[in-house]
Amino acid sequence: MQQYSQPIVKDVVLIGGGHSHAIVLRMFGMQPLPGVRLTLITPTSDTPYSGMLPGHIAGFYSHEECHIDLRKLANFAQAQLYIDEVVGLDLKNHKIFCANRPNVHFDVLSVDIGSTPATISIPGAAEYAIAAKPVPQLLKHWYQLLESVATTTQEPLSIGIVGGGAGGVELALSMQTHLHEILCQNQQSTQNLAIHLFQRDQKLLPRYHQSVQRLIKEILTKHGIDLHLGETVCEIAPKHQERLEIKCESGLMIECQKIFWVTQASAPQWLKTAGLATDEQGFILVEDTLQSQSHPEIFAAGDVATMVNHPRPKAGVFAVRQGKPLFENLQRFLLGKSLKPYRPQQQYLSLIGTGDKKAIATRGSFTLPPHQLLWRWKDWIDRRFMEKLGTGDWGLATGDWGIEKSFPNSQFPIPNSQFHCAGCGSKVGGTILERVLSRIQQEQPIAKDREDIIIGLDALDDAAVVEIPKGQLLVQTIDYFRTLINDPYIFGQISANHCLSDIFAMGATPTSVLAIATIPYAAPAKVEETLYQLLSGAVKVLNQAQAPLIGGHTTEGTELAFGLTCNGLAYPDKLLRKSGMQPGQVLILTKALGTGILFAAQMRGLAKGHWIDHAVESMLLSNQAAATCLLQHGATACTDVTGFGLLGHLIEMVQASHVAVELQLAAIPILPGATETAQKGIFSSLQPENLQASLKIQNRLQVESHPNYPLLFDPQTAGGLLASIPEAQATPCLAALQALGYQYSCVIGRITPPVITQPITLIDKD
Repeated sequence: MQQYSQPIVKDVVLIGGGHSHAIVLRMFGMQPLPGVRLTLITPTSDTPYSGMLPGHIAGFYSHEECHIDLRKLANFAQAQLYIDEVVGLDLKNHKIFCANRPNVHFDVLSVDIGSTPATISIPGAAEYAIAAKPVPQLLKHWYQLLESVATTTQEPLSIGIVGGGAGGVELALSMQTHLHEILCQNQQSTQNLAIHLFQRDQKLLPRYHQSVQRLIKEILTKHGIDLHLGETVCEIAPKHQERLEIKCESGLMIECQKIFWVTQASAPQWLKTAGLATDEQGFILVEDTLQSQSHPEIFAAGDVATMVNHPRPKAGVFAVRQGKPLFENLQRFLLGKSLKPYRPQQQYLSLIGTGDKKAIATRGSFTLPPHQLLWRWKDWIDRRFMEKLGTGDWGLATGDWGIEKSFPNSQFPIPNSQFHCAGCGSKVGGTILERVLSRIQQEQPIAKDREDIIIGLDALDDAAVVEIPKGQLLVQTIDYFRTLINDPYIFGQISANHCLSDIFAMGATPTSVLAIATIPYAAPAKVEETLYQLLSGAVKVLNQAQAPLIGGHTTEGTELAFGLTCNGLAYPDKLLRKSGMQPGQVLILTKALGTGILFAAQMRGLAKGHWIDHAVESMLLSNQAAATCLLQHGATACTDVTGFGLLGHLIEMVQASHVAVELQLAAIPILPGATETAQKGIFSSLQPENLQASLKIQNRLQVESHPNYPLLFDPQTAGGLLASIPEAQATPCLAALQALGYQYSCVIGRITPPVITQPITLIDKD
């Protein structure tokens, strides 16, 4: 995770994970600027490479082969990664508004969010058509269609594609190839598939030379694609039996099950609303330096940008070429140096796939007909680009990107002393803390109308004071750890979930918390921003649990860390302890294992982004509802699975209850990627210590080869609950847990009478 040897003084925020920004991240990782904090905001943790997308649709590339792993790139660049959608800008105050998180401050901003198909005002298009962008939504619908065709006896299938540019043509040919393959595998006739391509102009690919237009028309006709040229779609309407009807101005009407919209590009409205200078289509106008024409601290690249002096088509090749000049000018701007102009080439080589592992080559009036060698050339170019952004050794061979060490010793002038005080001198300033709490209080009020909180955040006393009601027990716990993810808002939520879990595991209700935070050294405004993001995340979880923040302590250090002291109340007869397991009961685990091993792999650059996505999703799931559900179904003992791993915490329960356990290895839920990571010998640094628990396993020598075995000792952050309940309650309990969102919850073992030797027996069966 991030460690800052220099105080943070500037925030550079990248909106969008497009091709240009992917290159910028890689280059910043190879040539960082001390004092600069880099943040990427993007809706997903991976982004499709446009050059390989048609091949993926055709079935030639897997999802991973054609997607850039933004988590891995962000970690390499030591950048914060915020998975969210930007919905607005406040240019005056340098703030970015997101759909699902607090606003984000920037000093320098770069936008590379691509484009979306222009639906204009055609009735029914937004409701019923599938837009080609954003690509994740397109692929979601495409995967569903493939599954439907593969698993059901398919009636005649009709697909409509609106837009006859390069994107629409490649989509039609690629879809036909993949669907024909599935139909043949199912021994169904390919005649059951019809693909209709609608184009407003009389010619396909209107931006290309007429030789390409003729060639593409011949290819589409040869492949049996139904062409509707000179047809303007004016409406899409639902028909009977989940079919849609495409209506054209000429009166042509065609029924289709699926309609894909691949028309001219457009930009999101919030760019223009924010006050940026844009062209008629809403794209950001930029100078030769890729700076906004109206706001010099804002840069843009890729499809979302229009170069004032060098307008070019919206094509991926320009986004790739803009990556290096964008990186250089961002660094030059930050360092107060003159910027370099970028001039894109007038003509460029296009390699257009024809869906059959052949490609057309065209540049200006020069055109080569489809050939396998051209596809292999295109495939080589695309794979080489992905390798540069993939799993290779990023720290070496800067020459392949032409990175020059232009500023080898450059850094910002640091306003504060390089020497940082310790003791109480290391505290975050009172003014900063006051501003942060005031901002959070306005957005999500803390501890309103709680009569039991005598003194809380609204008072200036030295400590919080809480009234304890008669007849209840006070339950207290504390947790604190370094960040495991480069997003303070998400880290705040994960930490709060982790810290509250001890309260839930004991059958208690959380009532109040105290926080302790270490914020990376930075200029005061940057300290405030980090603390604001961190506490906003924590307070979101605490408010949901009705456990208000009533005080805490802050300090500055080299890296972000956070923890909570949690207070809870429990009735004596409802208190759950580890000592309550009884023979004949079953063990239920509510979450999958693997967070420790996956984040160990991420630190080594060996975890796939979607693996970490699943781990984060698990850690963001509170254990509160699960604890209530387990109590309702007769739980007599419970613990949360955290640092000591599943087996370490289970042994504590076994020893306290004086019982034995038969654990079903194959039943234990595992997060995606954790087993593969374990097979590579990558483990958490706490794993060797946790392995001491293996001495309590009666048959460990017989089961050590099981793929789930290493995960028994994996330390978990914000892990699930492990509880014993009566066997008769297992089925209704699991059904209730599943309905509450605990998709991995399952029975993993049973409680047996005590044994003289080792109390744990692992059952190695499916």
